Amino acid sequence: MHSPHDPYVRVRGAREHNLQDVNVDIPRDTLTVFTGVSGSGKSSLAFGTIYAEAQRRYFESVAPYARRLIHQVGAPAVGEITGLPPAVSLEQRRSAPGARSSVGTVTTLSNSLRMLFSRAGEYPAGAERLDSDAFSPNTAAGACPECHGLGRIHRTDEELLVPDPSLSIREGAIAAWPGAWQGKNLRDVLDTLGYDVDRPWRELAAKDREWILFTDEQPVVTVHPVRDAGRIQRPYQGTYMSARRYVLHTFADTKSRTLRAKAERFLTSVPCPVCGGSRLRPEAMAVTFAGRTIAELAALPLSALAEVLTGAGAGGEETARVLTGDLLARIGTVTELGLGYLSLDRTAPTLSSGELQRLRLATQLRSGLFGVVYVLDEPSAGLHPADTESLLGVLGRLKEAGNSVFVVEHQMDVVRRADWLVDVGPLAGEHGGRVLHSGPPAGLAEVPESATRRFLFPSEDEPEPVRETRTPSGWIRLSGVERHNVRGVDAAFPLGVFTAVTGVSGSGKSTLVGQVLAGVLADREAGEEAAGAGERFCASASGLEAVDRLVQVDQKPIGRTPRSNLATYTGLFDTVRKLFARTETARERGYTAGRFSFNVSGGRCETCQGEGFVSVELLFLPSTYAPCPDCHGARYDPETLEVTLRGLTVAQVLDLTVESAADFFSGTPAAERALTTLLDVGLGYLRLGQPATELSGGEAQRIKLASELQRTRRGHTLYLLDEPTTGLHPADVEVLMRQLHGLVDAHNTVVVVEHDMTVVAGADHVIDLGPGGGDRGGRIVATGTPQEVARSTESRTAPYLARTLGS
Repeated sequence: MHSPHDPYVRVRGAREHNLQDVNVDIPRDTLTVFTGVSGSGKSSLAFGTIYAEAQRRYFESVAPYARRLIHQVGAPAVGEITGLPPAVSLEQRRSAPGARSSVGTVTTLSNSLRMLFSRAGEYPAGAERLDSDAFSPNTAAGACPECHGLGRIHRTDEELLVPDPSLSIREGAIAAWPGAWQGKNLRDVLDTLGYDVDRPWRELAAKDREWILFTDEQPVVTVHPVRDAGRIQRPYQGTYMSARRYVLHTFADTKSRTLRAKAERFLTSVPCPVCGGSRLRPEAMAVTFAGRTIAELAALPLSALAEVLTGAGAGGEETARVLTGDLLARIGTVTELGLGYLSLDRTAPTLSSGELQRLRLATQLRSGLFGVVYVLDEPSAGLHPADTESLLGVLGRLKEAGNSVFVVEHQMDVVRRADWLVDVGPLAGEHGGRVLHSGPPAGLAEVPESATRRFLFPSEDEPEPVRETRTPSGWIRLSGVERHNVRGVDAAFPLGVFTAVTGVSGSGKSTLVGQVLAGVLADREAGEEAAGAGERFCASASGLEAVDRLVQVDQKPIGRTPRSNLATYTGLFDTVRKLFARTETARERGYTAGRFSFNVSGGRCETCQGEGFVSVELLFLPSTYAPCPDCHGARYDPETLEVTLRGLTVAQVLDLTVESAADFFSGTPAAERALTTLLDVGLGYLRLGQPATELSGGEAQRIKLASELQRTRRGHTLYLLDEPTTGLHPADVEVLMRQLHGLVDAHNTVVVVEHDMTVVAGADHVIDLGPGGGDRGGRIVATGTPQEVARSTESRTAPYLARTLGS
């Protein structure tokens, strides 16, 4: 029996996922880093076991009803954990936050700013003092009634709705209308109402054109369709909907991304005419502090906001001094983490997962908790090496406040600064799941089977192979780029080579590559000109004709529910279902391939409707997913599971790792192709049926890349990737880089936004943005080969790149 003051968290018999009966002791009040290749089991130990057990104990202490929920959510597969304090988890969220979520709401800084305006704001003479809710665009008391607190409204006009006025309505003049039967119905209704649908649009009377496009009336008429040969069509009641009403209704309500994107083409987003984009009611906008409205202060970068508050709070009243002091202390933590370029009104969906996690980390630092275990998921993700130092300072302060900090991490600079290192491996999936080392980092040097060892202690006897720099086959040149903080920039991207775009967080990398360059190329592919992103974001672009296809691979989730998974996304599951349908048992029973789909009725478990999980609503806590009580996660009904393919049911096939499945489906070309590409990008450890909600942003990106790699490639393709090494162990980065360099060797172009200096050092061309983030960034400060950029005196990337190059 351990003492209640035992200074260690002691884990015994951990078997979660691929952990192989792990026993490990981890000292409390330390910065402990968990390392290992992707899929080795480090997250299963840190999050799936240690944090999950702390959460289970919390549920148990909250209320008696929670015990039922624990049974549903499930306890971690572990024999015993002793010495475990309460835990706080800061994972990189898989789901995208809503449009109303912002930097201010994530950090709760907005609450403090609203309180400042409510209590210490300068009100117009005779105005009533407002509650803090009146300064929030997310409450009924504060939101502008016209735009409902969104700050923008969507409008359309005749030019957008009818791009070619020489056409008649029957010929499709109203391009915004739907196709197929629905569009024909609207034309027939107009015809019945007495409008000439065969006359060129421009010849119709102005008042008729206005009514057809913009009326809010919805008349119902009896339509007598024109008979088609051999088809009897009976009269029916048809309802008219104007083009504007149809577009706005589709944009607001459709669940289809394709239909929403089509509707968006006919809309322009403009600042709300009532609130001018401030999102607030006039009475809130009449209140000022330091001569500015709350909307003006929320739009400032946090570093600039701090300067305004420092000046305003110095000689003011006691209330203002106290409230500005609290705000400045909170802002200080955020800016320390390299996020001073963000403004409070920056919406959360535009933030990277790394930025979101660091904002939540800053909030925790101000919470004053002590004696807890913080479990963090790659806090250095998306961080430039220059910002990693400040991150380590923040983690150190959490530890000094009397907490234990457990970090799952791949960044070797963070690993070197750990007090304790838990290395899991040696490989992924069933070849991992063992603790190879638990102790001070220096001890890993004595563990030859560790994949982390050679990156933590690089051998000078094994110099990096030098690859010849490729020569560009052409250039894409963008001039006068204007987007976010990138202002008046001219950029040139070489073709036929590997280009890395670098710079500190917020310097404009993703804007230049993911929005402007991608937008210009997407416009050309779509054949749109004036309405396209390229026309809006840059003055001119040349060299586009050399690119036949654009492939943009981002880190957005491949699905938002457990129903979406690796097998369905890659198309592999279609092959699997056909193979099951061809088995003798399936043919005898008349089962088709549809029987083996968990997305339709027939063979799936109807309790969970084929998800394998049910959503559990928790009082005062976010809802969570728990295994289905009937099929226990198998997704199918018992009859379907009686059909086997080479001894395995369809549920067991979905439970195979990619690596195991490659052996199982050996000799089936359609399955082999998909599985080989997944292995090539280092995803052999993932299970085929692993829900999309369990995948990291980096894993989702590599799944998308694998899906692209298995397609037959024709012509010159430009691949754009945003931080493809996020969430990857250095050994996995090598595997991924082999694939990306292989694409370039096959006469394609690869452009990556990247912070990993080993990737940048291996590039043919580097474009470095900066020098800082936000208003202090947005310029190209250095460009050329890695060696040329490493010599730049203005670049913040240069010293780190020089160190990696050994120069």
